[in-house]
Amino acid sequence: MTAVSGSAAVDAALAARDRSAGTGRPGGAARPGRFGPAPSQVTAAIVLVVVGLVFAVPLVALVQFTFRQGTDGGLTLDHYTALADPVNATTYQPVFDGLVASLVIAAITVAIVLLVLLPAQIITALRYPRLRRLLEFVCLVPITVPLVVLVVGFIPVYQVVAQLLGSGSWTLAFAIGIVSLPFAFRPVAAAISAMDMTVLSEAARSLGASWWTVTWRVLLPNLRRGITAACFLTITVVLGEYTLASFLSRTTFQTALVLVQQTDPYVAAIFSVAALVFGFLLLVVIGRVGARRRRSPKESA
Repeated sequence: MTAVSGSAAVDAALAARDRSAGTGRPGGAARPGRFGPAPSQVTAAIVLVVVGLVFAVPLVALVQFTFRQGTDGGLTLDHYTALADPVNATTYQPVFDGLVASLVIAAITVAIVLLVLLPAQIITALRYPRLRRLLEFVCLVPITVPLVVLVVGFIPVYQVVAQLLGSGSWTLAFAIGIVSLPFAFRPVAAAISAMDMTVLSEAARSLGASWWTVTWRVLLPNLRRGITAACFLTITVVLGEYTLASFLSRTTFQTALVLVQQTDPYVAAIFSVAALVFGFLLLVVIGRVGARRRRSPKESA
């Protein structure tokens, strides 16, 4: 009875300490106050409506343009049905070729992120934490340099790449892989910061798990949301990239849209809307993946 009551007393003391730390009572850390008053619901609604209109009006105008028939303002579905017309296959073929090339580039770029950037971040967090700032600096440099300046540096490099590997569009993945580093680095870095990788890996190793098991069964499941976000953001960067492909004379989805727009601007707008919808769906999936937490024993009961 004495041991049981002593354990209960310790638990009660720890609970009281946690409550005092969260509420700012004596003996606990004070809760930081808010910076200024919180906005009212009306103000928040007005801000959301204004921001929504800023984004929605151009998108609605773009969608409405795909249904327009000439300059008379009439609406029609002829521009959509023209995509399935065999007569226009030659006209629209560059768009499909560019889309296939962009998907191949996206697959290679995602592989670079998963096989190069992700292991570098995991190893740095586990074994070389002092190099984390250096890795972050290297990965964020491409976003600070104008893309046109990067292209000037890529041109002599791709002259050698064309001699060794050919001038296929898939070689553009190496350049886009560098450009997408800032977008792929941040989600994984946030996921690593949200967990204690050292404690989890040491606990698994103390139970006899190999490093492969620790990585595959412990670390990667906890980094799932960050990895998914990094992959999807990389795909969106690839599908939206135009400058690199244009200056390096490669055919991608964006360069094909510019080419087709000169002959049929409506079809180019249709593919642009499809690309925007695809990017929006990827962002929705990023928000959903990993959002569901495991139910606690009390909730499951």
